[in-house]
Amino acid sequence: MSMKVLGIIPARGGSKGVPRKNIRNLCGNPLIAWTIEEAKKSKLLTRIIVTTEDSEIAKVARAYGAEIPFMRPKELAADLSTDMDFLTHALDWLRDKEGYEPDIVVTLRVTAPLKTAAHIDEGIQKLIDNPDADAARPIHESPKHPYKMWKISEDETHLEEFLSKSFTGFDEPHNLPRQLFPKVYVHTGAMDIMRRRTIQELKSTSGNKLAYFFMDPKDSVNIDSEMDFQMAEFLMSKRLENK
Repeated sequence: MSMKVLGIIPARGGSKGVPRKNIRNLCGNPLIAWTIEEAKKSKLLTRIIVTTEDSEIAKVARAYGAEIPFMRPKELAADLSTDMDFLTHALDWLRDKEGYEPDIVVTLRVTAPLKTAAHIDEGIQKLIDNPDADAARPIHESPKHPYKMWKISEDETHLEEFLSKSFTGFDEPHNLPRQLFPKVYVHTGAMDIMRRRTIQELKSTSGNKLAYFFMDPKDSVNIDSEMDFQMAEFLMSKRLENK
């Protein structure tokens, strides 16, 4: 029996940083279209759905070939709603209404439009090749090292090192070259690849053992602000020119 790999594209209507960003035009297409098109090119995804509470987003997603089997309840599309909220709702609905249960679930974020089908398939393959891993995530080296970060003192009069010397082992790491420090990585946010049991049994999107693969930072822009949107637009236009 072939493996069922479900791509879930979450796209709520209530974006605050960039209003209506999920369907805003980016280089000639609504933002959501870039993720749908790359998902459709994937060799390993066997089904692609969009979960949204917004009828306009649903209409645009359908026009680009995504499936909308249900509308997400509005209370699961609030500012503080979590990934577990929409994932659990989607998996429960598909099981109860269709008897459908995927082996692997891939959350594909609209806000990372520069990811490609190759990235998606690399992530899925990474999880398949690591049977003891609960999930996999794309990473790249952190642009800011946490050893150089600050916090404001409780009385709000001065800065204090965010991490103490007992943790870093360095005097004044903020004045040292980062090449002296251990490498630190961040999740790109482009996608999460999870076994269904990780979500349903471990109640987690990362589980206990998390596999990884690398994405180039230029493919990993995550749109949270107007400046991010402009950066994504610039990089996408360069990519299209090179094609």
